[in-house]
Amino acid sequence: MEPSPFFGVLMYVLGGAMGASFYLPFKKVKGWAWESYWLIYCVVALLLVPWILAITQSPNLFKVFGETPWKTFGLCYLFGAMWGLGGLTWGLGIRYLGFGLGLAIACGSCAGFGTLIPPLFLGQFRELLTTTYGNATLAGVAISLAGIVVTGLAGMSKERELSEEQKKAAVAEANFKKGIFVAVFAGIMSAGMQFGFRAGDGIKELAKAMEPKTPEFWSGTTILVVILLGGFTVNAVWCILLNTKNKTGGDYKKLGLSLIPNYILSALAGAIWYSQMLLYTVGDTNIGAYKYSGWSLIMSSQIIFSTLIGIALKEWRGSSRRTRKLMAAGLALLVVSIVVIGYGNSLKPSK
Repeated sequence: MEPSPFFGVLMYVLGGAMGASFYLPFKKVKGWAWESYWLIYCVVALLLVPWILAITQSPNLFKVFGETPWKTFGLCYLFGAMWGLGGLTWGLGIRYLGFGLGLAIACGSCAGFGTLIPPLFLGQFRELLTTTYGNATLAGVAISLAGIVVTGLAGMSKERELSEEQKKAAVAEANFKKGIFVAVFAGIMSAGMQFGFRAGDGIKELAKAMEPKTPEFWSGTTILVVILLGGFTVNAVWCILLNTKNKTGGDYKKLGLSLIPNYILSALAGAIWYSQMLLYTVGDTNIGAYKYSGWSLIMSSQIIFSTLIGIALKEWRGSSRRTRKLMAAGLALLVVSIVVIGYGNSLKPSK
């Protein structure tokens, strides 16, 4: 298949829009604890949809798995579990900070630390200090950290300016201190998704080469099922523990007008979230020589769309002009940082 960079970029941007908006259906869920609707979301997003698509679109799926080394499975699963911890707290960051601030800080952290951690882990940090692409990448990480700080200052300023009633009106469970911690943690751990994709490149190549071949368009689904299985394990165990501790297991069979809508809304959130990852893998197959830019593009798109959603939900209503300027400056820094990181990756010589 001939690369189509424009189509690839479009897929990344649409993926960012899906990643920024998947949480919206949860706002209409009624009478269920967080752990109840999050578990239904996880079953759909991390288990049902990925396996259904992989089995139907990849005719050699189990044959490929039979030829894949256990080490590759293990790495993809463990990185998926790492991402799962991030995904678990990603939702908490949105609950405490709102769409705009929560997703912006998480995405900025994910892009920055997702770029920085692999060289540290692989003993390649000196390469970052002594090469042009390494210096550009480090500059992008520094800008990302600056963006997180400035965005955090905007959040602190908003915290001081608004009354408790105003904060709760925009974000029902507003809690800045908890939110800032979990959003940064979520961003760092969510970088595991990118590590998992790179660890599973061999699975994707096998799927495209082994008869009957998996079409390149769908080849990413073969990696996703393994990575997301790790993420599902972490999320499902935590939700079930909370159901037990909080005695909320009865939510799933609680009779009432909201029962079926709650299942539908939670499943819809899962389908929207998975579409983000599917679009990311489709973008990868079309971007050609500019593949390095994918993670950066999808993160920056999420920041932009989450900001628009936050404004539409009036999360910053009542804050001063100074606070809104700080917020805009922080978001601009986060987007610039991701562009710089992508540029730094483009300078790295291919091996």
